[in-house]
Amino acid sequence: MISFRNFALRRGERLLLSDVDLSLHAGWRVGVVGRNGTGKSSLFAAVRGEVEADRGDLDLPSRLRIASIAQEMPSLPDPAIDFVLAGDAAVHAALQAEANAFAAEDWEAVAEAHQKLEEVGGYDGAARAGKLLHGLGFPGEAQQRPVSSFSGGWRVRLNLARALMTPSDVLLLDEPTNHLDLDAVLWLEQWLMKYQGTLLLISHDREFLDNVNTHTLHLHGGRAKLYIGNYTAFERQRAEQLRQQQIQHEKVQAERAHLQSFIDRFKASAAKAAQAQSRVKRLAKLADTEAVRAEREVRIDFPAPAKLPHALLRLNHADCGYPSPASAPASAPASPPVGAAIAATSGMSRAGTPVADVAAPTGEAEADRVATVILHDANFGLEAGDRIGLLGPNGAGKSTLVKSLVGDLPLLSGERYAHPDLRIGYFAQHTVEALVAGTSPIDHLREISPNASTQDFRNFLGKWSFPGDRAFESIDGFSGGERARLALALIAWRQPNVLLLDEPTNHLDLEMREALAEALSDFPGAIVLVSHDRHLIGLVSDTYWRVADGSVQPFDGDLDDYAAWLRSRPQDAKAAEASGGASAARQAEAAAPVPAPPAPAARSKVNPHRLSKAEARVAELEAELAGLEAALADPAVYADGGARGQELARRQQALRRELQEAEEALLELYG
Repeated sequence: MISFRNFALRRGERLLLSDVDLSLHAGWRVGVVGRNGTGKSSLFAAVRGEVEADRGDLDLPSRLRIASIAQEMPSLPDPAIDFVLAGDAAVHAALQAEANAFAAEDWEAVAEAHQKLEEVGGYDGAARAGKLLHGLGFPGEAQQRPVSSFSGGWRVRLNLARALMTPSDVLLLDEPTNHLDLDAVLWLEQWLMKYQGTLLLISHDREFLDNVNTHTLHLHGGRAKLYIGNYTAFERQRAEQLRQQQIQHEKVQAERAHLQSFIDRFKASAAKAAQAQSRVKRLAKLADTEAVRAEREVRIDFPAPAKLPHALLRLNHADCGYPSPASAPASAPASPPVGAAIAATSGMSRAGTPVADVAAPTGEAEADRVATVILHDANFGLEAGDRIGLLGPNGAGKSTLVKSLVGDLPLLSGERYAHPDLRIGYFAQHTVEALVAGTSPIDHLREISPNASTQDFRNFLGKWSFPGDRAFESIDGFSGGERARLALALIAWRQPNVLLLDEPTNHLDLEMREALAEALSDFPGAIVLVSHDRHLIGLVSDTYWRVADGSVQPFDGDLDDYAAWLRSRPQDAKAAEASGGASAARQAEAAAPVPAPPAPAARSKVNPHRLSKAEARVAELEAELAGLEAALADPAVYADGGARGQELARRQQALRRELQEAEEALLELYG
């Protein structure tokens, strides 16, 4: 059990947490939520013993084993599976002792090593490490590659696998899904639900929190409050508490006003002096309450496209991948100028320069990846209003497909059709890093539109929560979430009619993700979305395409169907690949091929935001029509000779037409 007693924590001059009194028990899976800067990561540091409490106590049991994701990026020559296996220090030491004993032909030491392996459960250590790596997206052959050969995102995955491998009573995970694809997120979710210790989890993925958490710890206003249940249960409980708080505040204020009124009326009256004095005492004793202060809601907006043709973009029989060395340019600039960075953010082609698929888990040098077909015979089209979510593991080609749609990667064969009025808004996994250091949000906008006025820039940036002087500040001091918000704002400024978004949520908090989901649901153009955030992709997407095994195919189902299909795949093939036996895995796959995605019964894929807005519109029109009909029934309306009545009758006819159209639109959403 972890106990906080009158716990307070300060960072510099700022008091992050105070008067924290709570206990966390074994088996609890606690989601730690709150706005950025409320002390979530500092709380983790206190549990790890890296910072001390400024007041109070943090009680941890003796010999408590704590595991967490390392922050440093390893660059080691060790094979990936050995790096992960080293997370279990006892097993790793026993295996090393066994290897050393065999090398020295010291058979007595070999026997001792075997006994030690039996004691620490080390005989299945390599299999457990391989299973973790496989679940997080590392195929069998990649598990033997040196850690240094992987890109940064994949090294983060290795750190996560090592933390999961470490025997622990408390597991601290800070944003573990940021560098995972949806397949790996689903696997991690299942793994954590079986974890026996105490889990503390920081995440901005509400679907992940909903499925994993048993409790939610909310940090707000320097306080920490523990709620029973997942994130959705927390939201309901907090909303009810705020409602009751406001009711109590209004009740107390009304009583205060009544008492003060009596005092003011009779304080000078001798006959009522005693009663007035009594009410003065009552007023002094009346418990003060705080009004509910509405938390600032972030709202963003993608302006309507200037032009929105029906057929926007299409790939026909396209082979997508990386060109041969002969077709690649001899050199590329070390760092793009401001304009190039903004052009990349906005989805403009960059002279056909080949771009490595950052999602690929191979980590090879660029020269090793050229002349490679990632997707074969792809047929993929976008029309106005399409909302497509791309599914599939990292490295399967989702980013390659998006870059081919943008035009960043020239097709190896086939054709790319783009409407003359096509305007793409492209958010890539590297977009945030492409922002130019030392410049302000207005500098970035001015690079795109040099003739626009500074006031126009300020008005626009204010809608994206960069008000006043924030628009002129250097982005060097911006958080990751603020930089991601700016990158999205630069896309919106260009008024695209197609949005191609590759993991846009990695730096965004829960509030910003909700705002993004609402904005995308209202966007009239076409959207292609790659995201591990199921809440976002589920709200935005109407249809899904699976990118895997070198092909792009429609997936007939929703995210629940996809998760069920992933769990239903043959376990023998997955186990063989996880254990590092690549040839065995290939044999298993040949004997039991992975089934195609299921074709469930046809269902209506209703976007919840669009459905809610359509229902609200029908209700609004019905209420207005009812009020109008009530007014028409009033004889006083016709007292002026009937002019007012005629005006209301014309409005009644118009409302009936609007209501009919709104009901038809609602029925179309229901399918």
